[in-house]
Amino acid sequence: MNGYIRAPEVRVIAPDGTQIGVKKLSEALWLAEQLGLDLVEVAPDAKPPVCRLMDYGKYKYEQSVRDREARKKQTRTVIKELRMRPRIDQHDFDLQVRKVRDFLSQGDKVKVTVRFRGREQERPEYGRRLLDRLAETVEEVGVIEQAPSMEGRSMTMVLAPIRRRKASRDEQRPESSPPNDDTT
Repeated sequence: MNGYIRAPEVRVIAPDGTQIGVKKLSEALWLAEQLGLDLVEVAPDAKPPVCRLMDYGKYKYEQSVRDREARKKQTRTVIKELRMRPRIDQHDFDLQVRKVRDFLSQGDKVKVTVRFRGREQERPEYGRRLLDRLAETVEEVGVIEQAPSMEGRSMTMVLAPIRRRKASRDEQRPESSPPNDDTT
């Protein structure tokens, strides 16, 4: 920017985007000073380097505002974790299902872990059946993102929320009433 540009000649672009042409650096700096703007190098690798006349402070401010807006629109992925045992009671299973539904409806992913102890490790199919039953129960609000898999003494599965599509314009339009054939 301004005095830090080292090229002897630069291609100058006006604030409105039109090309002024190739100028000596001193001429370009004088022009920027006369207009009360900064000379900012935008393409240093070009031959000759491309510089733009702009208000650099205003540009930096607008850039920070755009970045802030982009951060607001980003969605943060949160993974909630639930743990169960393979020999879970029906009532406890129903409570876990309710929690999974709540998390998925809020847009969070859910990692469900079934922990095995002792002889339970010999029967991993119990855990797989439990996770499959859970996925089948909540299939209207979530889908399996990572299938059940054994990791040491536990089996894990990740569920992700179903993204709802916005209703198309055709569905939103009210249906027109049929023409009235009564001409009495």
